[in-house]
Amino acid sequence: MSELEPMIADLALILICAGVMTLIFKRLKQPLVLGYIVAGFLASPNMPYMPSVTDLENVHLWSDIGVIFLLFALGLEFSFKKIVKMGAAPIISACTTILSMMVVGAFTGYAFGWGQMDCIYLGGMLAMSSTTIIFKAFDDMGLRQQRFAGMVLSVLIIEDILAIVLMVMLSTLAVSQQFEGIQMATSILKLLFFLVLWFVVGIYLIPLFLGRVKSLMSDETMLILVLGLCFGMVVLASSVGFSAAFGAFIMGSILAETIEAEKIEHLVSPVKDLFGAIFFVSVGMMVDVALIVEYIVPILCIIAAIMVGQTVFSTAGFLLSGQPLKTAMQCSFSLTQIGEFAFILATLGTSLGVTSDFLYPIVVAVSVFTTFTTPYMIRLAEPAYTVVERHLPVRWKQILERLANGSPNVAGQQSLWRTYLKQVGLIIVIYGVLCDAIIVVMFRFVQPFIEGLLPNPWNEIAVATLTIVFLSPFLRSLMMKRNRNEEFQALWADNNFNRAPLIAVQLLRIVMGAAILSYVLGHTVHWSGTLGIFVVIAILFTIILSRNLKKQGMRLEQTFHENLTQRERRSESQHKRPQFAGRLLERDVHLSDFSIPVGIDWGGQTLAQLNLGKKFGIHVVSVQRGTRRINIPSASTLVLPGDHLQVVGSDQQLATFGQVLESNIRKSQEATATTTDEMKLRRVLLEFGSPFVGKTIRDSGIRDDYRCLIVGIEAEGDQALHSPNPTQHLHVGDIIWVVGEEADLTRLEQAKEMPHHISIGAGVVRP
Repeated sequence: MSELEPMIADLALILICAGVMTLIFKRLKQPLVLGYIVAGFLASPNMPYMPSVTDLENVHLWSDIGVIFLLFALGLEFSFKKIVKMGAAPIISACTTILSMMVVGAFTGYAFGWGQMDCIYLGGMLAMSSTTIIFKAFDDMGLRQQRFAGMVLSVLIIEDILAIVLMVMLSTLAVSQQFEGIQMATSILKLLFFLVLWFVVGIYLIPLFLGRVKSLMSDETMLILVLGLCFGMVVLASSVGFSAAFGAFIMGSILAETIEAEKIEHLVSPVKDLFGAIFFVSVGMMVDVALIVEYIVPILCIIAAIMVGQTVFSTAGFLLSGQPLKTAMQCSFSLTQIGEFAFILATLGTSLGVTSDFLYPIVVAVSVFTTFTTPYMIRLAEPAYTVVERHLPVRWKQILERLANGSPNVAGQQSLWRTYLKQVGLIIVIYGVLCDAIIVVMFRFVQPFIEGLLPNPWNEIAVATLTIVFLSPFLRSLMMKRNRNEEFQALWADNNFNRAPLIAVQLLRIVMGAAILSYVLGHTVHWSGTLGIFVVIAILFTIILSRNLKKQGMRLEQTFHENLTQRERRSESQHKRPQFAGRLLERDVHLSDFSIPVGIDWGGQTLAQLNLGKKFGIHVVSVQRGTRRINIPSASTLVLPGDHLQVVGSDQQLATFGQVLESNIRKSQEATATTTDEMKLRRVLLEFGSPFVGKTIRDSGIRDDYRCLIVGIEAEGDQALHSPNPTQHLHVGDIIWVVGEEADLTRLEQAKEMPHHISIGAGVVRP
C-alpha cells in the first residue's frame, strides 16, 4: 500500500484542484478547459507555496489515457456519412483554412529562427480550431440556432478528421526527420489502406456482434465491452505503426454508425470526463512562467497570426465555398482560437522528442488567451462586416454575390461518366483492400501453420486453395460489381464512342483480378508459364460465372449497407422531417430544434395558449414525443415536458425564442430550488368558533380552499384514530390529522382560530 500512496496523493491533489477550479470557472462562465489548465499549473512543481504532484510519470500515463478517451469520444460524434452529406462547401473551407494556417504558423516559427520541426508542428497546432471552446461559446451566447453556427460546426468536423491524418503524417515525419516524397506517399497509402480496412470490417462485424448479444447487454457490460474494443483497436493501431489516438478515433467512428452509439456515448462520457480532465491538468503542469516571460514576444506574435490569419484566410475559404460575405466573416471570426488538438500535437512532439521544450508552454499560453477572446471575436464579426461592406467596391460586391448565388448543390449536374467512374473506383478501392488484407493474413499467419501440418507440395496447394476460396466473393465483386448499372447502360446506349472506354474499364478490372490470382499462385505453388496462365483463366471464369458467389457477394454488401445505415434509418423513422424542409432551408427562414425540459411552465399548455407565432414570429411544424411524431400540429396540440419541437423562423426569431426558452428554464429551476413544497403531517384541534365545526369533511373546504387532506380523525373522548368519511360532520373537540404544504397548513390553523357565527343545534355542537 505504501507504494501506491504517492499515486493516490497525486490523484487526490489533481482532482481537488480540478474540482475547485471548475466551480470557479463555471461561476465566471468560462470554458472548463481553462479551469483544468489553471488547476494543473497550481498543482505543478512550477508553482511555489502550493502542494505539488510528485510522480509526473504516472500523470503522463493518465494523460495518455485521457487522449485516448478524448479521441474515442470524438469518433463517437463523428460520421463519415456526414462529410458526404455536407457537400463541398465545408470541405473547401476546412482545407483552405488548414493549409493557409499551417503556412502562417510555419513562417511565424521561421521568423524567430526556430528549428524545422518546431515550425512544422507549430503550423499544425495553429491550423486546428477548438471544437469544445466554439461549441461552448455558441451555447453561452445563444447562437447555436444561427445558420453560420451550423456551417462552423460542419467545418470543425472536417478539421477533426484532417487533424487525425495530420497526426499520422507528423509522426512519420518525426521519425524520418526529413521530407521524403516516396516515404510520405507510402505512409499516406498505408494510412488509407488501414482506414478502409478497419472501417469496412468493423462496420460489417461489430453491429452484427452487438445485435447478437443485445439481450445480454446491461449498461455495465456495454461499457466494459466498448472500452475493450477501444483499447483493442489502440493496440492494433500501435502494432502497425500508428498512434494510439488514431486507433481510438477509428473505433469510435465505427461504433458511431451503430444504433447503440448514443447509449455508448452516454456511458463513456463520465470516463472521458475523468481522464480528459487529467489530460488537461497535465497540460497545465507543463506551463512554465519563466519560459512564458522569456518568449512573450513570440506568444504575442503567434496570437496576432491566429487572429489575422483566421479572419483573412478562413473568410477567403468560406467565400470560395459559396458563402455570402456576412456568413463567411461570422464563421471565420468564430475560428480564431486553438485548443484540444494543439495540446495533443504538442504532447506528440514532446513525447517523440522532436520539438523544443519552449514550444509547449507557448502553445498553452496562446490557447488560454485565444479562448478568452473567442466570445468577443464572435461578437466583433457583424461590426467588422458592416465596416467592410461599407468600404467594399461595388464591383467586388457583385462578384461576391455571383459567387454566393452560384453555389447550389451540383450533385445532380455531374456527368454520367463521373458518376460511373466514381462508383467503379470505390469498388476497386474497397474490394482491393479486402483482397490484400486476406492475402496478408493467409500468408503471414495461416501459411506457417499449414506448413507445420502438411508436407510439400500439399501444404502449398492447401494454402493456395484456402486463399482463393476466401478471396472468391471479393474478387468477383472487384471484377463484376456494377458492370451493368444504370450509368453503364445509359453511356452504352447514348454514344457508340462510349463503348470502347466502357469495355476498357471492365477489362482493367478483370486484369486486376487476374493479377491478384497470379500473385497468390506464384507465391504458393509457384506455377508459371502456360500452366499458370491456364489455371488463372480457369479460376477467373469459374468465379465470374458462379451464381453462388454472386449471391454471396450481394448478401455481404446488403449486410454491410444495412449496418452502415441502421442508425440513420432509425433516426429517419423517428425524426422524419416534413417534405417542405428542404425548400425552407434555401430561403432566409430555416428549421431548428428545441427541447422542452421537465419542470418548465410551458409544459401542459396548448400551442394556442403559448401563441408562439404572435410572440416570436415562429411556427411549430413538428412535435416529437418519444417515438411518435406530430407533423403540422393543430392549435389544440399540447406541449408536454420532454417534447422536441421543430420550429421554423429566421435567425433572429429563433435566437429570441431560444433566449426566452432558456430564461423560462432558469426561472423554473430557481423556483424549484427555493420552494418549500415538502408535504407535512399536522395535528389540528377543532375548538369552539372554528369555521369547520358543523360541516361535513366534503363541505368544509379543507381540501378545495386550503389544499390540505384529512387523513384521520380522533373524535372527542375517543382516542382511536378513524379513517375519514367525506359525509362525516366535524365537531368541537375533534382532532383532525391533516397533510399539506407548510404554507397551506399555516393558513388552515389561522382559519380555525378566527371567530365565526356558530349555529348551535342538535348534532352540530356537542355539549
